[in-house]
Amino acid sequence: MPGNAPKVGFVSLGCPKALVDSEQILTQLRAEGYETATSYDGADLVIVNTCGFIDAAVQESLEAIGEALAENGKVIVTGCLGAKRDANGDDIIMMAHPKVLAVTGPHALSEVMDSVHLHLPKPHAPFLDLVPPQGIKLTPKHYAYLKISEGCNHRCSFCIIPSLRGDLVSRPIAELMLEAENLFKAGVKELLVISQDTSAYGVDVKFRSGFWNGRPVKTHMTQLVQILGQLAAQYGAWVRLHYVYPYPHVDQIIPLMSGGAILPYLDVPLQHAHPNVLKRMKRPASGEKNIERILAWRALNPDITIRSTFIAGFPGETEAEFAYLLDFIKEAQIDRLGCFAYSPVDGASANLLANPVPEEVREERRGRLMLAQEAISRQRLQLKIGKTMRVLIDEVNRSGGVGRSSADAPEIDGVVYVKPPFEPHKKLVVGEFVDVTVTSADAHDLWAAA
Repeated sequence: MPGNAPKVGFVSLGCPKALVDSEQILTQLRAEGYETATSYDGADLVIVNTCGFIDAAVQESLEAIGEALAENGKVIVTGCLGAKRDANGDDIIMMAHPKVLAVTGPHALSEVMDSVHLHLPKPHAPFLDLVPPQGIKLTPKHYAYLKISEGCNHRCSFCIIPSLRGDLVSRPIAELMLEAENLFKAGVKELLVISQDTSAYGVDVKFRSGFWNGRPVKTHMTQLVQILGQLAAQYGAWVRLHYVYPYPHVDQIIPLMSGGAILPYLDVPLQHAHPNVLKRMKRPASGEKNIERILAWRALNPDITIRSTFIAGFPGETEAEFAYLLDFIKEAQIDRLGCFAYSPVDGASANLLANPVPEEVREERRGRLMLAQEAISRQRLQLKIGKTMRVLIDEVNRSGGVGRSSADAPEIDGVVYVKPPFEPHKKLVVGEFVDVTVTSADAHDLWAAA
């Protein structure tokens, strides 16, 4: 009986890519008849999916493992931190928590399941009918992440992702399309495409052709986005693109954003603008080229939203180089921006660079950049007052609802606060679209009437 099935607790930390790994593990657990526990004391064992990118994430992961051990005692660890070693080559997790049952790296479904089977044998009769076609998701029912590849071919000096997740491995295009179709059929209204480098999709397999609906389709970002847009349009859904490097072929994506399914939104992790800093970061392109590319995108689609992330206080960054970055921000008029004060990561080659910037200066520069961005964002959002836009409702409350426009990715961008409709027959529904008129704005969010 399902009620007697072994129960597994699950803690998922880190980025959306790690969240997809968690969803895959939970889907396999459910397929084999395991149940998901809602508390430590109700679990027969606990799986902790960790993050190991920066020191704060490492500490959070180690604390989560310690809590699971203290509350339950039987813990399997997976994720990026599982692939990290200290300066002596020792396993960081086993050094801190030697009582864990097993440790694997990221994207290690089979290894995790082997450990689960060893310490918690699977039920004799798997309940395959309990697994929906779209798998088990940790996001709300109306949006989901689609991870198109694993790993990365870049060797940015501040990043250790390739050592944790390996080089780029693109998923077959037919597999992606089947997953996307199952998600749309299950009611997903927004599909967020993620990877370490979305623009590089297919590079590792030399853009070989796959098949979808009986016709050949290249394993290439442009063709993937094109057919995802066609599929999303059939279901009245959105597709949002994340982690897009500004390669030339990205220009071909912009015209596809005019149909309403592929959102006019690009998440482009630029990290800096000064050529010398970018060279030390081992990043492609330069500030001038990126400005040209952004202006070209806006010429093709004036409604496009550009989101990016930057690092302030990178080793060797002079005040003049930081001022150059500030000037770039003001000229580029980035719509959505996140900035991090540089944080050394164990194993990153940037740690060996000369002239590290003092922590207080890093933080001060981050604050200055965010203050400049706040003024830009406030000005750009003011231009939306009086306009009508489509919003996807995430929450309904007594005051009306909270939704997101095409310019707002979940959990990282702003929101739209929607007043309840005046017509008695109309109501706001979570997971449904509504057309609203913007009435006011601040530096981050909009207010609108349905």
